[in-house]
Amino acid sequence: MGNSLRISRFFMILFLVAGMGCKAQSAPGNNTLQAKLDRRIELTIRSQYNVPPDYTVTLGQRTKSDVNGFDTLPVTFSNGPQKKTTIFLISTDNNTLARLEKFDLSKNPAASINTLGRPVRGNPAAKVTIISFDDLECPFCARMNQVLFPATEQHYGTMVRYIYKDFPLPEHPWAMHAAVDVNCMADQSPAGYWNLVDYFHDHSNEISGEGSQQNVAASFKKLDDATRAEGQRDNVDMGKLNTCVAKQNDSVIRDSIKEGDALGIDGTPTLFINGERAVGALSQAMLWTIVNRAIRDAGEIPPPQTNSNSAAPPASPSN
Repeated sequence: MGNSLRISRFFMILFLVAGMGCKAQSAPGNNTLQAKLDRRIELTIRSQYNVPPDYTVTLGQRTKSDVNGFDTLPVTFSNGPQKKTTIFLISTDNNTLARLEKFDLSKNPAASINTLGRPVRGNPAAKVTIISFDDLECPFCARMNQVLFPATEQHYGTMVRYIYKDFPLPEHPWAMHAAVDVNCMADQSPAGYWNLVDYFHDHSNEISGEGSQQNVAASFKKLDDATRAEGQRDNVDMGKLNTCVAKQNDSVIRDSIKEGDALGIDGTPTLFINGERAVGALSQAMLWTIVNRAIRDAGEIPPPQTNSNSAAPPASPSN
């Protein structure tokens, strides 16, 4: 984990702190018992949450909570300037430590994903939207793209629309350049954008080149050449396209990455299907299960399932 603190997120975590018998409010002169209690709490938290040894755990002041029989106990995890305070619950008899995590049901972060101006594939008026945070150099994204197109698109017809958001990972040397190129195409031809997305995913090995020493400049040239060729097929303004490709302005992609970071995305592909998050290259069966659920929630009936041998096996996200 390095220096990063990872605290598992649970709806409710209850575990017994064995041997705790002293009361929460220690009487004057009872500092030894309080110190032992604090130490037991710290050891339990470090053990249950795998707190890195270089982090300091500091217990705050107990206060009355809204949960009957429990007090609130703020616990601060710190490492140099990095600090995070988490609220725990401790029973008034000091025998139980708990953590209750609250979620704001009035807000759905996925519902606010900015899709304004993004090219849409499928029916723009569909009640179900699949938003994929995509990396054009990511092999798992390529597999997900193949599951989506054409099988999923053909199966659901006008019931689903598809939108891609850019999330090029820093370890992929030409992913950012590819994202800029496809967005240059999107400015003039949404159809050309999707053609390029499919092409880059299908030919990622060819774009990367052979051998362990990748020639990134050569990859950039292949991307640009393919973009210009698509532009000529789509009869776009080639002067405008060439200027955009040469400029390589990545501000729009950076905004998309920032949005993904705020959603907690740390790997690709990450999909949101009417707000339901799905991570990794899903098999066709897994994807269709989620889509069917979204269609039913939207008040429609999914098309009948068909047997297909084109399903890709599950895969981990690229990160």
